Amino acid sequence: MATKLYKQLLDNLTTAVMLIDDRFSLVYMNPAAEMLLEASERRLFHVPVRQWLMLGDEDWELLREALEHQRPFTKREAKVNSLSGHQFTVDYSVNPMLQQGEKLLLLELHPRDRWLRISREEELLSQHETSINLVRGLAHEIKNPLGGLRGAAQLLQRELADPGLHDYTQVIISEADRLRDLVDRLLGPYRRPQLASVNIHVVLEHVASLLEAETDGAINLIRDYDPSLPEFAGDQTQLVQAVLNIVRNSMQALQEAKTEAPRITLCTRVVRNITLGSETHRLLCSVEVIDNGPGVPEELLSKIFYPMVSGRAAGTGLGLAIAQTILSQHGGLIECKTVPGDTRFQLLIPLEALPADLPAGIQDQQENVRG
Repeated sequence: MATKLYKQLLDNLTTAVMLIDDRFSLVYMNPAAEMLLEASERRLFHVPVRQWLMLGDEDWELLREALEHQRPFTKREAKVNSLSGHQFTVDYSVNPMLQQGEKLLLLELHPRDRWLRISREEELLSQHETSINLVRGLAHEIKNPLGGLRGAAQLLQRELADPGLHDYTQVIISEADRLRDLVDRLLGPYRRPQLASVNIHVVLEHVASLLEAETDGAINLIRDYDPSLPEFAGDQTQLVQAVLNIVRNSMQALQEAKTEAPRITLCTRVVRNITLGSETHRLLCSVEVIDNGPGVPEELLSKIFYPMVSGRAAGTGLGLAIAQTILSQHGGLIECKTVPGDTRFQLLIPLEALPADLPAGIQDQQENVRG
């Protein structure tokens, strides 16, 4: 009776639990472990664990030492590959056991991917907000004296009798205008989003037409759309700007690297139950801009959404920062994952959150999506 109760308790745990014998073969795994590892206990029973649980060499050495010396240990943020090839991050604890003279290992696995994602997104949002506030404060301080410099140059030009000297005052005026434009871009979108019903595929098709016109078909543009995506409340003009900034970033990376058979893919999907910052959203629109370029350098990956940070010599470092600001104003976020030959910018936009003052038609449409 006690044995049956203990097994029932283990079977109802949300923590993944496995029992391994001294030959490193599976003796028991609970349903939580089956879900995590994407395989059933019946399929893996008495199969050597190394054939289906892909751990690093260091992890296997720790397991051997734990079995031999009966010494427990805990490993944080270990990378694990399941039998199906899916990689995930876990914290796991190993506790040696003796059962009728046989050495066993009890493994407890705690998946970390969701919490790492939440932590990374909170840090990204916090860093972006801090950097934007800093840059905007600095930009305002620069912009104020620029007006005075430009006005003084105009007054000086009127007083100069020699027209040949006007070239010098024009240099001052034009450079002041150039700096003003740069500061305006640093300040980012100058208004809050004007919310209306937006079809994300209309946004993407507008960006695609601009890309094809700029590249004259030199870059293969692939569309991978989910036609079931509903319309949502957003500012179409700002979203076009955000997506265009991301696509142009990919286009310039492909051109500068002279990538063979350059390719950009626009992919849309509905994603569910994603936490952005501290808020969990049940439904989100996901837009991925995928290119086969060289990828983002490791040292820039954590900073690419900062203003004035660019991996290109001719870049201003404002395009991605402005895109992130626009998504933030829509309650969303942009993330980047990159390896050589596969760089993905993912734009996440909440679908379910709507202000009360939107037109009734949009509200009705969103209620249909929720249902």
